[in-house]
Amino acid sequence: MSMRIALGHIDTYDDRTAAFARQLGLTSVQLHAPSNLPSDAGYWTYPDLRALQDRCARDGLTIEGLENVPAALFDKIQRGAAGRDEQIENYQRTIRNLARAGIFLLGYHFITTYVWRTDMRAAGRGGARVTAFDLADVGAGNALASYKLTPSEPIEPPITAEQMWANYQYFLDAVLPVAEEAGVRLALHPDDPPVDAPLGGAARIFTTPAALEEGHRRANGSPAWGLNLCLGTVSEMDGHRSVDEVIDYFGRANAISYVHFRDVNGTVPAFTECFLGEGNLDPAAVMARLASVGFDGFIIDDHTPAMTDDLDTWGDTSSAAYCSRGRAHAIGYLQGILTACGRLPAGQES
Repeated sequence: MSMRIALGHIDTYDDRTAAFARQLGLTSVQLHAPSNLPSDAGYWTYPDLRALQDRCARDGLTIEGLENVPAALFDKIQRGAAGRDEQIENYQRTIRNLARAGIFLLGYHFITTYVWRTDMRAAGRGGARVTAFDLADVGAGNALASYKLTPSEPIEPPITAEQMWANYQYFLDAVLPVAEEAGVRLALHPDDPPVDAPLGGAARIFTTPAALEEGHRRANGSPAWGLNLCLGTVSEMDGHRSVDEVIDYFGRANAISYVHFRDVNGTVPAFTECFLGEGNLDPAAVMARLASVGFDGFIIDDHTPAMTDDLDTWGDTSSAAYCSRGRAHAIGYLQGILTACGRLPAGQES
């Protein structure tokens, strides 16, 4: 295998998204808490996972991995609340079922109140719609509150950073042995936005390169621990410097599972998402650095701006909104960089 572009962060897999992938010359997909997988049992069942795998195969596409179980299956784990042991047992079932279905990567986040934005329709280049965050405006609440992974239950009393680290360790100790046995890798997403101030009543702990390294150390060398390298989130920390630091550490540790390739203008406490090539990062330099540390996984676009006639920014999870001009632009941009790096596998040149 080598670095490759996949169609990722798919919330609803259907004929439209399958055709979109093929038209872009892609051969694999990554799905994000997909609506195709029922969660009534408290976990993802083998028959449902197998059916999704078979449907993608019929469309000529392979599944690179899945990301994020529904919030209702994971919230007590993050909060350390009563009922977390049952959720952990169900998460273990999901891991085993994934392996049985031939899917060996599961992304997750430990952001108790999920991603925050203070504006979901900010003005980007040429009037494109983008999302933005400003810590000074969080008193008005999360503009992403309606998103499917944003929890609805308030947190009382507040959860401290010390409690969050303890909850994370409890989770790792319970699931990593199961993941190792099943051959499934669990990939951690950094906290977005990476601010120390609690948002919605819970502290955020994966907000710096050093904190991500601490998360890795707490896995005690488990091969089942990986990083979902969200470049946009790491760019929000300290721009190119933080991105280079994370790539160097985790790349050399062979711990980068896959990459969310996006960027922002600015760093915390305020930033705005943007098109690739106009933000904090030099995308070609980032791609070259990934290659230099031996990364050979898949890359997906992420949080693309909504261009003329696109339905909305990434808050809209419909396939009609997903298959957008903004996404096609981002994927074509990434394919061009990868081609220039001489790393694009045969069949993805177009």
